[in-house]
Amino acid sequence: MKKRYAKISRETKETHIEMEFCIDGNGDIEIDTGIGFFDHMLNSFARHGFFDLKLKVKGDLEVDCHHTIEDVGIVLGEAIAKALEDKAGIKRYGYFILPMDETLALCAVDLSGRPYFVYDVTFTSERIGEFDTEMVKEFFYAVSYGARMNLHLKQLEGSNNHHIAEAVFKAFAKALDEATKYDERVVGVLSTKGSL
Repeated sequence: MKKRYAKISRETKETHIEMEFCIDGNGDIEIDTGIGFFDHMLNSFARHGFFDLKLKVKGDLEVDCHHTIEDVGIVLGEAIAKALEDKAGIKRYGYFILPMDETLALCAVDLSGRPYFVYDVTFTSERIGEFDTEMVKEFFYAVSYGARMNLHLKQLEGSNNHHIAEAVFKAFAKALDEATKYDERVVGVLSTKGSL
């Protein structure tokens, strides 16, 4: 079976993004967004989801981190959708509850073709390094709409902002890995509509 892969280039007046994404990978990573903590989060996502991710971003960081992070979310969502093609044979649903020290994060995914995003995560600090914590929500909103997925993220426990962010990214990785797995019982797509 061929590997599910997408290559996407996106250029605006605010960002230039080159991404290669493989669902059926080994967690091979080559990432440079210009934002150290964001690179760390994307590394965690790719490594724990066993996704191969090559990403090079030139963004208007002299303004702030917003455009870079949001646009990477858009491109990642589009890459997920493109790599999955018609979604034939996949489980479609995935969820994971991930512990990280005092933090516990829940993520649930439905690769339904209908975007919807629910977010219940609270940070007590405005920044982690050069990363604005409010951008966690904006990133995942962009991913959910780019991929046309139903995505729920919930913080069940946690007080350390680094742990909260990292647990959310890792929980998403594990839930997406589960949702994209093949199930030999699925003929076509897992939907009464006949398409996703």
